[in-house]
Amino acid sequence: MDLDALATVHREEWARLEELGRRRRLTGPESDELVDLYSEVATHLSLVRSQAPDAEVIAYLSSVLSRARTRQTGTRATSWRVAGDFLLRRFPAALYRTRWWWGTTALVNVAAAFLMGWWLLQHPEVETGLVGADQAREIVSEGFEGYYSTYAASHFAAQVWTNNAWVAALCIGLGVFGLPVVWVLLQNVANLALMGSVMVRHDRGALFFGLILPHGLLELTAVFVAAGVGLRVFWSWVRPGDLPRGRSLAREGRSAAGVAIGLVLVLLVSGLIEAFVTPSPLPTWARIGIGVVAELAFLAYVLVLGRAAVRDGETGDVEEDLLEADVATAG
Repeated sequence: MDLDALATVHREEWARLEELGRRRRLTGPESDELVDLYSEVATHLSLVRSQAPDAEVIAYLSSVLSRARTRQTGTRATSWRVAGDFLLRRFPAALYRTRWWWGTTALVNVAAAFLMGWWLLQHPEVETGLVGADQAREIVSEGFEGYYSTYAASHFAAQVWTNNAWVAALCIGLGVFGLPVVWVLLQNVANLALMGSVMVRHDRGALFFGLILPHGLLELTAVFVAAGVGLRVFWSWVRPGDLPRGRSLAREGRSAAGVAIGLVLVLLVSGLIEAFVTPSPLPTWARIGIGVVAELAFLAYVLVLGRAAVRDGETGDVEEDLLEADVATAG
């Protein structure tokens, strides 16, 4: 394809779309014209990218298209439509696309926690070396249960939410390096196994699981999602596949950032359950039931909405023309 010829033939259309995109107000006919021109210029951009890639032309057309789209739909950053698109398509698609990563992470860590707990029960001297006898008695008598009711529920929810969001952010932020994610997971699993071993050894296993499961199902799932997505980011530059290494890493990094934002909401729900349900006077079966319902709702969200979004071509990444426009603007 002759790029100069394409530019000569369609320069007026490009200029007209740029002009309409800059206007504060459009008449009805002008709005229709903008829509038609947007479709044509998007086709031109696709041709240039595939047949005669020229950085300057691509940056110009991407910028024109981005401005025209903003003119059509209003400011993207404050649009409820964009928020809805993120919650109903991008976030679940990113979760569904990486499901094998975080699903495997969850299974391995749950198995490791039970194995560590069983091993500690078989070796009480190791447990005693990690948690002294006096500290173990304090944990069993009031420390473990009292942790969930020491502070006002609203303050406790905020504290739990902040802490868990920080752990999830670490898993995703450090994912590019791989090993730090494994270390964060190991610390969490070892602490869980140790507390479980202490409580079970003193015949308080029912209390332990009755307090952990209501919020822990969703909370740990969110942490495992963050870890799995972080490890996927690591793998994207180790084995980039058909993409260049940098582009593969950039794509997975952007998708992971979206997952991090979505997990803030998931962890908010688990924090509210931990603050208001876990220490509540509800029967144990009811508290655990609430946790199970929250977990099943999350999995249904991923499998139903995520699968549908991926089937429609959603990946969890930002739209390509907007990405190129942002790069052009930064340049």
